[in-house]
Amino acid sequence: MVHSAYDSFELLRGCPTKIDAVASYASKLFLGCTDGALRVYAAESDRSSSSSDYLGQAQELRKEGYALERTVNGFSKKTLLSMEVLASRELLLSLSESIAFHRLPNLETFAVITKAKGANVYSWDDRRGYLCFARQKRVCIIRHDGEFSRLLFQSCCCNSGASFLLLELKFESCSSAGRGFVEVKEFGVPDTVKSMAWCGENICIGIKKEYAILNATSGALSEVFPSGRLAPPMVVSLPSGELLLGKENIGVFVDQNGKLHQAERICWSEAPSVVVIQKPYAIALLPRRVEIRSLRVPYPMIQTIVLQNVRRLVQSNNAVIVALDNSVHGLFPVPVGAQIVQLTASGNFEEALALCKLLPPEDASLRAAKEASIHIRYAHHLFDNGSYEDAMEHFLASQVDITYVLSMYPSIVLPKTTLVPEMDKVVDSYPDAMHLSRGSSGASDDMDPSSASHFGDFDEHSALESKKMSHNTLMALIKYLQKRRYSVIEKATAEGTEEVVLGAVGDNYGHYDSSRVKKSGKGRGNVAINSGAREIAAILDTALLQALLLTGQSSAAVELLRGHNYCDLKICEESLQKRHHYSALLELYRSNAMHREALKLLHQLVQESNSGQSEVMHKFKPEDILEYLKPLCGTDPMLVLEFSMIILERCPTQTIELFLSGNIPADLVNSYLKQHAPNMQGRYLELMLAMNESAISGNLQNEMVQIYLSEVLDLHAELTSQKKWDEKAHSPTRKKLLSALEGISGYNPEALLKRLPPDALYEESAVLLGKMNQHELALSLYVHKLHLPDLALSYCDRIYESATPQPSTTNSGSIYLTLLQIYLNPSKTTKNFEKRITNIVASRSTSIPKASSVSGTKTKGGRGAKKIAAIEIADDLRMSPSGTDSSKSDGDTDEINQEGSSTIMLDEVLDLLSKRWDRINGAQALRLLPRQTNLQNLLPFLGPLLRKSSEANRNLSVIKSLRQSENLQVKDELYKYRKTVVKISSDSMCSLCNKKIGTSVFAVYPNGKTIVHFVCFRDSQSMKAVTKGTTPPPRKW
Repeated sequence: MVHSAYDSFELLRGCPTKIDAVASYASKLFLGCTDGALRVYAAESDRSSSSSDYLGQAQELRKEGYALERTVNGFSKKTLLSMEVLASRELLLSLSESIAFHRLPNLETFAVITKAKGANVYSWDDRRGYLCFARQKRVCIIRHDGEFSRLLFQSCCCNSGASFLLLELKFESCSSAGRGFVEVKEFGVPDTVKSMAWCGENICIGIKKEYAILNATSGALSEVFPSGRLAPPMVVSLPSGELLLGKENIGVFVDQNGKLHQAERICWSEAPSVVVIQKPYAIALLPRRVEIRSLRVPYPMIQTIVLQNVRRLVQSNNAVIVALDNSVHGLFPVPVGAQIVQLTASGNFEEALALCKLLPPEDASLRAAKEASIHIRYAHHLFDNGSYEDAMEHFLASQVDITYVLSMYPSIVLPKTTLVPEMDKVVDSYPDAMHLSRGSSGASDDMDPSSASHFGDFDEHSALESKKMSHNTLMALIKYLQKRRYSVIEKATAEGTEEVVLGAVGDNYGHYDSSRVKKSGKGRGNVAINSGAREIAAILDTALLQALLLTGQSSAAVELLRGHNYCDLKICEESLQKRHHYSALLELYRSNAMHREALKLLHQLVQESNSGQSEVMHKFKPEDILEYLKPLCGTDPMLVLEFSMIILERCPTQTIELFLSGNIPADLVNSYLKQHAPNMQGRYLELMLAMNESAISGNLQNEMVQIYLSEVLDLHAELTSQKKWDEKAHSPTRKKLLSALEGISGYNPEALLKRLPPDALYEESAVLLGKMNQHELALSLYVHKLHLPDLALSYCDRIYESATPQPSTTNSGSIYLTLLQIYLNPSKTTKNFEKRITNIVASRSTSIPKASSVSGTKTKGGRGAKKIAAIEIADDLRMSPSGTDSSKSDGDTDEINQEGSSTIMLDEVLDLLSKRWDRINGAQALRLLPRQTNLQNLLPFLGPLLRKSSEANRNLSVIKSLRQSENLQVKDELYKYRKTVVKISSDSMCSLCNKKIGTSVFAVYPNGKTIVHFVCFRDSQSMKAVTKGTTPPPRKW
């Protein structure tokens, strides 16, 4: 026996005859005896009360002796098979030779169902008022509607040969409060019914060989499973609507449709004859005793009560009645509280917790305290027996303070707070746990370093088992803390949000703010929080981190610290440093916004990893510092710049990309690099420009070019001293300089030109002169200094293509004429070359406005312009037969040609004309050419030029003809419309006002059919004609 769930008490003894049936009504007992009499027994304390005081009497059985109060002789003619009190209807139902109903409490006959004559079993559905009974191989259903009292039967329709019979019972009223029964259905079944019970809308019946579900509407039978061979079938209805079916000594649970509901079975000691359900127990009548089992899986036996010769076992309102031959015993349930105490004392905590659910709702606080106390005791019991995870589940269910559980782990250091309860407080909260203490759960003490000597005598196996147990206790603690963590962190976050809101409100909550210490973003563990939820969160996270470290879950510890946490900084820092968990320590610093400390540690770890002196398995790399710095670019750029200098030389590209991707101001980065890493300044500006030219200012562009130029000048000085300088050689730095000079436009070309040497770097000078629109000087450098006509031609192409989206030969092509003039007059273009460049720079420095490409050619190349004018005059005089100065002009021309005949670059001129004939003004080019130029050499220039001119003339002629043809077509169409004839008769109607046109002014739409008054059209110009689409405006007639 586990505990005493019921107390057996003898209510009466010495009944004159054997007891066949028993029932209880309020505090009275009804005994149906073999002599046909119904004996009514009352508690001895109630015998003095009269029947008029019945309502004032107790409504339950008393745990005291009962004495005979009344005998109703002739109550039944035959032996009573069963008897039941219908308390909701104040009726006594009895089954003897038929089914009879008697009014309570006076026992006058209410109704006798004569059709139930010969019935052996019945079942009453109190909720709906349905009665079903079995007679031989028939099952009948009757509904009680509470309207009539005396029962007269009249068969409405009867089919004696069929398995279905429908009868309607009519009743004759005896009084205004009478009741009656109607609508009886009768079904045939395969065999005699031994047991039956309602299951929802259907009936479960137990016959000789099987159980079946009978549909109360259609009479259809569906088999459930075979019944036992030795014990008779037994159908018991459960309060939940399910059924308990007996098969020998096993009770099987099925649902209302007969399907197995649970895999578990109730296994009785012997096959029961009767089972009574009184939650949370099932009471079974066995041959030699009464057995009580729990209805919770695995349905353990709770108690046995030995009673001999038991004839009946029925349920009362507050007890279970056991009828013997001549005596009656009452099984009174022990109060739930007392049962809980018994179960808890015996260590049966599961049953005790189940019984706590049965405490009345009004005792909710008591119930919660009881459950918490049992959970705590059960948790300690499980913990002491090695079931650590189950123990933590019960600690979790008890809602005990986290510090109480953590007190069982002395190796875990907790932060000092004002909320850690003393053990006495826990004992006061849970009196049943008074005998428990921290020492009761010694399984965790092995983790205390001071207890190492306690295990000194253990062998290796014992040490291994001790270590395993320690690991298991910590794993259980981790799961417990993780389950508690969500709600604790949520409350702590809510408190923090509330504090921020109240702090923003201002002086209205000054008294509130004065009692709370705000938490700073940095060094959370060093600030007094003075907040209940956040202190609990700090305790939880600190303990959880230590438990994760003790169990070797460093990755889980890192994940904890990466998220929102309340770990105590000092304790966690010491623990992580002691165990060399530097990855987790970095995350701890990061979560507390201690970025400088984290970066110093990271730099130290990188240095140790490089030197091979690191004690940790994980090797740290400079890239780790970069990853740490990325989120700080927007919040602390100076810190990023400070620590990025450490790794700039080892990872230049990644570091500069960090500056670029982090959106750190370019001016700030440039100035910092200029001061601390000038050799990386150009690299940074170069990548910055490559990523987004508009994002870099003109000053930075100019500074980048200056850096490149300085490097090139240093290289030039070095190679010149070694006499290895080659003007046409391009080093990587020089290539970058040329690319920057050509690609960007934010630098100052005058300042750069001043720095260039006069006898070198001609290509750079040409680019800078081009930026200053000094195209003649730039081209002269390409032609006469570098001797690279191809570069000169490329230069002209760039100027021509950048002039306008659709360049004009007349304006943009002058750059090619400038190059042509340089080829034809080399001596004049190179005269005083350096002096001219110096004058340009000087004039620019005095803020002389910049000249355009064309004006620059005319002003600075004035000698070339005079040459063109001289040639034009000479040509005019030569072509004029009456010119008196023709001989002089010829002489002048010969003089000019002779002056430069030794250096004229005629091949380059012809090559230029043949390649760019479509961009050069042919007339001007021909005027510039020397007179002795062979026309045969000009065919590559004149041929395509004349063809293009002829093609243009032909195209223009075709376009002119097409325009004339189109003009003629429009005129023809106009004449056609003007010839339109409109006939107006006396029947012509206006399409707008539907009135006759008559002699009024009218208008006709272009379709020639729609006629309207001109006045109507003017008033409704938005009107549409009857024809489809939008019609043109009509003509006035």
